[in-house]
Amino acid sequence: MASLFFDRTDLDAVRTQGVVDDALSGADDGELYLEHSQSEAFVFDDGRLKTASYDVSQGFGLRAVLGETTAYAHASELSEAALKRAAASVQAVRTGQGGTLAGGPARTNTSLYTADNPLDGLAFDKKIRLLQDIDAYARDLDPRVRQVSASLSGEHVTVEIVRPGGQIVRDVRPLVRLNVAVTAGEGDRQESGSAGAGGRETYTRLIDPRFWQAQIDEALRMALVNLEAVPAPAGEMEVVLGSGWTGVLLHEAVGHGLEGDFNRKKTSAFAGLLGEKVAADGVTVVDDGTLEGRRGSLTVDDEGTPTSRTTLIEDGRLVGFMQDRLNARLMGVAPTGNGRRESFAHAPMPRMTNTFMTGGEHSRADLIGSVKDGIYAVNFSGGQVDITSGKFVFNCTEAYRVRNGKVGEPLKNVALIGDGPTVMRRISMIGNDFDLDPGIGVCGKAGQGVPVGVGQPSCKIDRITVGGAGG
Repeated sequence: MASLFFDRTDLDAVRTQGVVDDALSGADDGELYLEHSQSEAFVFDDGRLKTASYDVSQGFGLRAVLGETTAYAHASELSEAALKRAAASVQAVRTGQGGTLAGGPARTNTSLYTADNPLDGLAFDKKIRLLQDIDAYARDLDPRVRQVSASLSGEHVTVEIVRPGGQIVRDVRPLVRLNVAVTAGEGDRQESGSAGAGGRETYTRLIDPRFWQAQIDEALRMALVNLEAVPAPAGEMEVVLGSGWTGVLLHEAVGHGLEGDFNRKKTSAFAGLLGEKVAADGVTVVDDGTLEGRRGSLTVDDEGTPTSRTTLIEDGRLVGFMQDRLNARLMGVAPTGNGRRESFAHAPMPRMTNTFMTGGEHSRADLIGSVKDGIYAVNFSGGQVDITSGKFVFNCTEAYRVRNGKVGEPLKNVALIGDGPTVMRRISMIGNDFDLDPGIGVCGKAGQGVPVGVGQPSCKIDRITVGGAGG
């Protein structure tokens, strides 16, 4: 396999390996991370093209680890001179006490996505035409449509990870996403709805009219529902969460607290609870980076470790954490393939891939039918979470009042307030309608953003605080 980095740059493979071996001599771990990225983005808004961007970036990051200490140097210049300067910087981590170099990651012959470049698969004018067609279709659907926004983005990232001793791991990562937003109005009132999807694939699926029309139909449906919404009640009540994207609450309120670094440093609400009951019976939470073509999936993580299906909570009991190489070594466990970084300019850390709760046995009708007076929360826009306490606030973009097992009027300004550990113990029913999100997730941590997936079945929470406008 030809190397994008050693065949087309100033870097020589043999001399580069020598620099890496010397720089990491006496370290416990480390690697040279090489990256080449192409990306594009188009935004069509208010009936015209607002943004069309194309970007190419490349660079490297060199990391040396000794104990808990990490030295990291990066540059956008792929040259031997820049690499030697970086090597001189990271050698500062060596204190005279030589470490024992950790073994390299396992090999994998599995590829979870195509290596094709989505940017090359569709001509520029056809991308613009697609956004124009989306705009026209949405405006023709309903006279109440007042505003349409559509965006299309894609990227193609090639990485090579060079370890001491000559091990090289390569991965080629496509990623695409289509989003639409529709604002509908009646009189002085107007409301919005949005939908979108994507994954590690080319644009082929996204440009199929049946696909993008379905996204617009959903965005308009949500906007029209919100036009009818009334102020939400406030107080502690029963809540049924819908399936799919609502897993973002699980991701934020629980998932981050199950990453290895927070638990090693004992700053997570779940620290010290391994083997203990942390959720209701039947609750199983998994992080799985091996799902083919999914937005959060990776053939190998950003340290070269193949991703895996890691069970975090099993039948309510905490059984594992997501680990990168550094935290796994310090905690005496194996890495799980969760070492991720935003780009070559960032050191890796434990991050989620596709994180979800597995399905149960109840129908959604069973869950809603069991609610005497509560809320059915179908969709979220996002929220805020404190990792140490697990406390969160999440805003709903689609929610309904439920009385005596019947779904009633749509609600606006619904916020769910609680903490992850408590909410996990209050789950009393789990649906059989498990679904993953459509491929739109982005996770932030320590200033770094990475694509992720979330998911869950419908589930019932017996008590959670609902913040609303009263009534």
